Order: sequence, then structure tokens, then C-alpha cells
Amino acid sequence: MAHASRMAAGQEPATQAAEPAALLENPQGRSPILLICEHASRHLPDRYGTLGLTPEQLESHIAWDPGALGVAKELSRLLDAPLIHATVSRLVLDLNRDPSAPDSIWTLSERTSIPGNQNLDPAERACRVREVYDAFHGAVDLFIEPRLRAGQTRSIVSIHSFTPVYRDVPRPWQIGLIYDHDARFALSVEAGLRKDPALNVGMNEPYSPADRVFHTLERHAERRGLAPLMIEIRNDLIRTEDGQASWAHRLAPLLREGAQTL
Repeated sequence: MAHASRMAAGQEPATQAAEPAALLENPQGRSPILLICEHASRHLPDRYGTLGLTPEQLESHIAWDPGALGVAKELSRLLDAPLIHATVSRLVLDLNRDPSAPDSIWTLSERTSIPGNQNLDPAERACRVREVYDAFHGAVDLFIEPRLRAGQTRSIVSIHSFTPVYRDVPRPWQIGLIYDHDARFALSVEAGLRKDPALNVGMNEPYSPADRVFHTLERHAERRGLAPLMIEIRNDLIRTEDGQASWAHRLAPLLREGAQTL
């Protein structure tokens, strides 16, 4: 591991030791793809305690995207691609939301109330934005700009997972590809996935940019003219290392082939 941007972890951010908000793996990777995993961790820095949640709740999908980091790490290895991943739970702040959006800090996730996020004052919100959002996305900016100047990056792919049932509604897809104005990469990967008739592939499912889930790719890919792709894998399929490796091996050749056409 190499460069890590920093975020404050103590009650007084200016004086306490810091934790990294972002970790970078395989920084010298030669792939034209940059991998990002914003919901990689369920970790809560000490000053947040448990946010009033139980251990079971903090293990669940409301705190992170189970399995996503394992898939992203294996893709990084298979593709020789750099990977930037978050180290803090989205319960502190959702890195894939505009920080000014009300749901950048969740007070209710699915049907779970988050006591430690209720009635935050503006100073606390600003502190979280500075320590988590600015630190993470600043690290992405610092890493990507030199690679752009060198012509080394043509696409950003973000790796996520989704729960099989949300608010009592089953989700039938094994994988979803989320895209917006630039569909090149998504359509290329879709074509490869649909060669397996057993796969139910969702296009802009279970989320779409209309759900405001495309923020990271809007900020870092679209505004730079890079091909964006958000991949959502159903989390019951990637709960084990074997499942994570299987999906990474399924996706790696499709991503490699798609990147060659960009």
C-alpha cells in the first residue's frame, strides 16, 4: 500500500491523531482503469462510538457494501489496476453523495434509525465533510491528475454490492451496471455478461443516476471525459472469498476488453 490521505479521528480534529480516509493499492498499476470502492469499510472512528447501533446492525449492509472490497482487490490484481478504497463506514458520511445532500449523512437507512446521526449541528456536518469527504475525494484527485497527464487512465470503475431484499422487495438481478450519459463501457460489459443465459443483468438496476448514486463518477470521471461504470453485485453472491474471486474472474476479461475500445 502506498499513499493514504488523512482524516481526523479524535474528538478535536485539529489536535488528535489521524486515520486515513482513503487507501491506495497498486499505485503503479498499468491498466487504463482506476478502481474505486467507496463503501469498502464498516469501520467507525473512535469518536463516533457505535452511533447508537448494535453490533449486528454495524455488520449489515447499512454500514458498508459487504464483499465489494474483496472483489475490487482481486480485480486490481487481475487487471493490474490501481485501487482507491475508503476506510470509514458510510454511516459517518456517504462518499458517493454530494456532501450538501440531506442523505450524505443518513438518519434512516432502510428501516433502521441511526441515533448518532440525528439532529447534527452545522459544525459537526462540516467536520465530517472535511475529515471524510474532502480527504477521500482529494486523495482521488491527487492520484488521478498525474496519470491523466501521462495518458495512463481512460476509465473509472466503482465497485459496490447490494442487498438481495430491500424493504421486503426481492431484487432478481445478480449484477447491475449503472451508467449515465456515457454508456460505452456499460454496454460493452453487458454484452459479455449476457453470453451467460443464467445471469440476470440489470441495466441501471437496482439503482440509477436518478437515485443520486453516481456522484463519485460524475465528479471524477464524467467531468474529465473518462468512461464511467458503476458495478453492483448482489451481496449474497460475494460474502465469501471464493465468491469474490469468482466474480472478479468473471468481470476482469470483460473490463479489460471494454477498456481497449475506449
